[in-house]
Amino acid sequence: MSRVYNFSAGPAVLPEEVLQEAAAEMLDYRGTGMSVMEMSHRSKAYDTIIKEAEADLRELMNIPDNYKVLFLQGGASQQFAMIPMNLMKNRVADYIVTGQWAKKAYQEACLYGKANKIASSEDETFSYIPDCSDLPVSEDADYVYICENNTIYGTKFKTLPNTKGKTLVADVSSCFLSEPVDVTRYGLVYGGVQKNIGPAGVVIVIIREDLIREDVLPGTPTMLKYKVHADNGSLYNTPPAYGIYICGKVFKWLKKRGGLEAMKEYNERKAKILYDFLDASRLFRGTVRKEDRSLMNVPFVTGSEELDAKFVKEAKEAGFENLKGHRSVGGMRASIYNAMPIEGVEKLVEFMKKFEAENA
Repeated sequence: MSRVYNFSAGPAVLPEEVLQEAAAEMLDYRGTGMSVMEMSHRSKAYDTIIKEAEADLRELMNIPDNYKVLFLQGGASQQFAMIPMNLMKNRVADYIVTGQWAKKAYQEACLYGKANKIASSEDETFSYIPDCSDLPVSEDADYVYICENNTIYGTKFKTLPNTKGKTLVADVSSCFLSEPVDVTRYGLVYGGVQKNIGPAGVVIVIIREDLIREDVLPGTPTMLKYKVHADNGSLYNTPPAYGIYICGKVFKWLKKRGGLEAMKEYNERKAKILYDFLDASRLFRGTVRKEDRSLMNVPFVTGSEELDAKFVKEAKEAGFENLKGHRSVGGMRASIYNAMPIEGVEKLVEFMKKFEAENA
């Protein structure tokens, strides 16, 4: 069977080259006589895998020495609690709510202290990013929190908020490694890897060392302390070893493709093909304010639920998978992460043109 064009929001498309390499090493990883899946995380071979993965990620993102890189479990959602448990020393934090995941993070933070919603775009179904140039940042806030790219709604912060000197914490799950990043602008930046980097089950946390402290909130479980994971090089317990191995391969694939500058250019080209078509279409339309559009997640609708359903069904039959929008918003969504080839987007637009001709 030939591979489909997989537009899933996550778990999502991975580079074919990486999958082939992993397949070749499945039974015998580099002469060890075993698969990485079977390998002790304390072994020499695995130690090389995790250290190389970290070194490559540091190089790709230009991560300064005073930041720790942690490979953790629990997905991005566990960070919703881990962040306040570790960082909310004044028990106050400010949240900018631009989608479902930021909202969930905000609700979780309310369990641990005073979480203030200082900006939101919920009034227009999260279809834009609010102006964050002059926010009512709380004087005693421990941090200001954003979800930088909103997978469900297809919006992206093009300018980081003015946090007025407070630590910025960002969930970058769905735009991770899609463009160059100035890590020094964040105190903590994290993301689940199942969208742009690897298989589900790993979350990467990049955290400035001064934020890693002993004095976390009382009752914080040992497994949820950044210090424990930082002190143990992400090997306090058995890590999601195979997932980290695949992430490491993706980092090497990105380096080979020219790093994050090259990826940004490629992603912009891909997104332009789809957005240009949507802007000119008589049937389809994008749902996001133009200046806030994501390069990674592109939601669109026909304006008719029946036509939307018909489109998703016929697209699937034509080899375009996972185009149905998130259950909370309906419509369609094409997630066009790093590993989605440009021809996948071109073929999708071709199919959309045909559908429009037949149904407009």
